[in-house]
Amino acid sequence: MKHPRLSLAGGAAALAMLMLSAGGAWAQEGLKAPAEFDQITDPSARSVALFEEAGKVIQHPRCVNCHPAGDRPLQGMDMHPHQPPVFRGESNIGMPGMMCGTCHGAENVEIVGQAADLKSIPGHPLWHVAPIEMAWEGKTLGQICVQIKDPERNGGKTLDEIVVHMAEDSLVGWGWNPGAGREPVPGTQEVFGELIRRWVADGAVCPTG
Repeated sequence: MKHPRLSLAGGAAALAMLMLSAGGAWAQEGLKAPAEFDQITDPSARSVALFEEAGKVIQHPRCVNCHPAGDRPLQGMDMHPHQPPVFRGESNIGMPGMMCGTCHGAENVEIVGQAADLKSIPGHPLWHVAPIEMAWEGKTLGQICVQIKDPERNGGKTLDEIVVHMAEDSLVGWGWNPGAGREPVPGTQEVFGELIRRWVADGAVCPTG
């Protein structure tokens, strides 16, 4: 007779392998290099394809969790509401008495000697929730693309400034270094930034839908 705990572990491993082989919703994978899209000769079609590849990062829970549709950030790969209950506040850094910086310091902090699922507390000097104008939760990739291009919603950024933001901003870069116990977004920030740069160079065309 198999030990029930061993059977459970085996079942979980089998499920993980099944998700990876089937391309599960958030199965970890890399990003294609921009050069892999050079075979698409139409610039508009190539632009869309480049943004769709970058969308593997943009629509990953690691990013969407900080771009909620409401006033409460999300957590985890299942994107559940943040615990403890916190809210964005007027400046997107929390409410008085429960600011983001109350728990989130300047860097990730690993939790030692705890068997719970929580392995670390995320951290960054500028930790905050994205402005509501840049809410991505529940949006299609095409809708997010339109948001990103709109200076009325993106903080007045030009497309060139969007490229710099995606390629160099260290808070964006946190997605590739989210701390112990969290799945990072796919690829690297360098490749992601180059995908966005090439998307802009080819016309910054958004996917439909």
